[in-house]
Amino acid sequence: MRAFSGLFQLRCSRCSACYDSRELIQMCDCGAPLFAEYDWDLLRRELTKGDLQERPQSLWRYHELLPVMSEQAIVTLRESMTPIIPLVTTGRAMGMQHLAVKDESILPTGTFKARGAAVGVSRARELGVRSLIIPTNGNAGSAWAAYAARAGLRAIVTMPEDAPMVARKECLLAGADVRVVAGTIADAGMLASQLHGAGGIDYDASTLKEPYRLEGKKTMGFEIAEQFAWSVPDVIVYPTGGGAGLIGIDKALRELRELGWLDEKTPRMVVVQAQGCSPLVRAFDQGAKESEFFDHADTIAFGMRVPKAIGDFLILDIVRRSGGTMIAVNDEEISAERQNVMKLDGLHVCPEGAAALAGVRKLREAGWLRETDTVLSMNTGSGLKYMDQVSADHAD
Repeated sequence: MRAFSGLFQLRCSRCSACYDSRELIQMCDCGAPLFAEYDWDLLRRELTKGDLQERPQSLWRYHELLPVMSEQAIVTLRESMTPIIPLVTTGRAMGMQHLAVKDESILPTGTFKARGAAVGVSRARELGVRSLIIPTNGNAGSAWAAYAARAGLRAIVTMPEDAPMVARKECLLAGADVRVVAGTIADAGMLASQLHGAGGIDYDASTLKEPYRLEGKKTMGFEIAEQFAWSVPDVIVYPTGGGAGLIGIDKALRELRELGWLDEKTPRMVVVQAQGCSPLVRAFDQGAKESEFFDHADTIAFGMRVPKAIGDFLILDIVRRSGGTMIAVNDEEISAERQNVMKLDGLHVCPEGAAALAGVRKLREAGWLRETDTVLSMNTGSGLKYMDQVSADHAD
C-alpha cells in the first residue's frame, strides 16, 4: 500500500540528534528547532512529478512530503495554490524586466499563516493534542484559532496589546481564549511558555518550537518550483520576522533536490526587515552567526516585529549560503511602496509585502539586483487587514 506520508523521523537543526516522529515532541534537548525528515528512498520509488498533475491545486497535493500520516487526519479550509503575479509596470519603474509577486493573500484567513496552521493543527490533532497555545503578532493567531476551531481543539492566543485589532477580533470570533500583553511578541511568547509550562495545555505552537508548522510553510517552496517549471527564480525576496517562511522555502528546495526534481541552481535569498526591528540585518552586516535582541522594536509591519528569531542562525546561514543579502527599510518606504504597487499594478499588498518590494527597489538602486534578474517577492497577506493604516485622504 502506498504511503500517504514519507515522514521518517525528526532531526535537530543544530546538533543533528534524532527523535521518533510518532511522539509528541516540541524541540531538541539542546534547545534548537526540530526538522521533519522523510524516507527519500521510498519517495524516489513512489512519487513522480506526473503524480501531481492529477491532484487538486492545493498544498495537500504534496502530501507525501508533509508530516500528516493519514488523509483522514487532515484539517482543511481548502488551501489553494497561490498565484504568481507579474508586476510589469512596477518592475519597469524600478528598472527591472522580470519582477513578480507570489500572492499569499488568497489563502484562508487571508495570509500565508494558513499553511502552517493547516499542517500544524492536522499533525497536532493526529498526535492527540486537544489544546494549544500560540503567541502572535496577529495573523498566526487568527489562522491557528480558525483551524483549531475546525479541528475541535481549544486554542489560547497571546498577543501584544497593539497588535492589529482585526486579528484579535478574528481570534475571538473563532472562540479562542485571547490573552493580551504589553510589549512585543517576545513578551507574548514568554507568557505562552509560562502558561504551557504550568500544565493544562498540550502544545506550544510558537514559531519553530514545534516541528510541523514549518512543514506547512515549506509548501510555498514546492509551489514556486512547480510554477517555475521545476526551476527557481534568480532571487527570492522575503519580508522576515520569525523567518519560518524563508527557512521553509529553503527546506522545500533542498527536499526537491533529494528527489532529483531540481538541479543545483539556488536562488539568492534576500531578507527584508523594518529598520525599527532589524536584528537579522544587523547580525548579517556584522558577520555574526546569531542575532542579538533588538530593543524597542517598532514598525507598522507587525509581522516583522520580532526582536529575536529563534531560528536566526538558520536564516543567516541560508542567506549567506545562497549568495543573498539582507536589507532594512523604514516605515515611510513601506507605506509608499504599498501605495505605489497598488497605483501601478492594482495589487493590494500587506505592509510586509510592501516592505519586501521596498527592499527590491533599494537593492536595484544600489546595483545589487540586475535589470535582467528574475525576482520573486513574497506578499504574505491581504492589505485589507491593514486598512486602518490608510487614511481617507491618503491618495495623492
